[in-house]
Amino acid sequence: MDLKLYDTLTREKQPFVPLDPSRVRMYVCGPTVYDFAHIGNARPVIVFDVLFRLLRHLYGADKVTYVRNITDVDDKINARAAERGTSIRDLTEETYRNFKEDVSALGCLPPTVEPRATEHIDEMKTLIERLVASGNAYVADEHVLFSVPSMKNYGELSKRPLDEMIAGARVDVAPYKRDPMDFVLWKPSNRGDPSWKSPSDIRTPGRPGWHIECSAMSWKHLGETFDIHGGGIDLVFPHHENEIAQSCCAFHTDRMASTWMHNGFLQVEGEKMSKSLGNFVTIREVLADWPGDVARLAMLSSHYRQPINWTLKGLEEAEKALASFFDAASGGADPTPAPAVLEALADDLNTPKAIAEMHSLKNAVGRKALAGTLGFFGFRRAELAAWRERHAPQPALPAADIESRIAARNAARKDKNFAESDRIRDELAAMGIVLKDSKDGTTWEVAR
Repeated sequence: MDLKLYDTLTREKQPFVPLDPSRVRMYVCGPTVYDFAHIGNARPVIVFDVLFRLLRHLYGADKVTYVRNITDVDDKINARAAERGTSIRDLTEETYRNFKEDVSALGCLPPTVEPRATEHIDEMKTLIERLVASGNAYVADEHVLFSVPSMKNYGELSKRPLDEMIAGARVDVAPYKRDPMDFVLWKPSNRGDPSWKSPSDIRTPGRPGWHIECSAMSWKHLGETFDIHGGGIDLVFPHHENEIAQSCCAFHTDRMASTWMHNGFLQVEGEKMSKSLGNFVTIREVLADWPGDVARLAMLSSHYRQPINWTLKGLEEAEKALASFFDAASGGADPTPAPAVLEALADDLNTPKAIAEMHSLKNAVGRKALAGTLGFFGFRRAELAAWRERHAPQPALPAADIESRIAARNAARKDKNFAESDRIRDELAAMGIVLKDSKDGTTWEVAR
């Protein structure tokens, strides 16, 4: 089966052909570990987890390398540690643990490698030295900056006009910059901030800029060029644009990754998520109310490239859909997607179509295929069952009273007094108690 993926660089959906089928390589930008990840951060984690699963299915689990980095040196980290009065190391360790717990609860597989920025400083300095030597970077006022004009096709990924890139870069005005678009590869550290011996004979200890971190980590674990680079649409410019500039100039290649993939923005109840609007939602807060698998299905209900509106209604619908899948599925321990589901996913991860195909499997013929598909996606029957039991609505009457009324209804039915039988049924229904008649007798449940 041919896999087709949309490439942000070419703006086209094209067949995916790995550089080396025996080692399919994917890099996705991971979290900056200074606070709980918000629900928008969950979208790329879930999207690229599905792609990871699909690649493993198509090429073999041992032939796919998935790298998702951890940014553990950053201005936000320094500021938050100072605000809390804790050490940077303690803050990043705690936040990283929280992130791992959250994404695991969302049903995501761990990546093959989770490199930390602070463990790749030597690789960053090597790249910086190369860029300085090639004339693509320069030293100024204890900083090392990338010279954007030195790369002729800078801006090809985002395809923004130069004036928009200058405005969108949000770079600091600095007299030592040769060009307003030049960006920092290395900078001096403030007292108390993490610091390392600087490259390019700079005497002041310093630390890396954000963009060089991902270039260094992807190079270390995937090579000079690799197959897929992913992340949120907000990273296209300037982060991914700058990664391309650094890596291509350092290695003298015309590409960093063969395919660039970006997921769309997330809104909450139709509005941009922000603390000022009071709709800022963390993954941890969602998990306090919903199973991770429900959040996962809700996230996959929209195509990854489209904006998604995160709503309570969407979560409620996802919970009902997931319950219906598990009610219909049986057997199928092998986590293999049904052919129609696989075909949908092979068309640029069309998860809405894949979910529609799962609904079509809710019959006697498709029960085993549905079970295998649920396993492929990482959905867990026990997790949903435990959540439903904890959140089961309580009956308006004691169970003994309900059973007594059911007995009276059964007696009325036996006497062919159907008016009385219907009255009892309707009375219980008005209290949210639903009766189910079968050849084995009458059972009841509280309507959800």
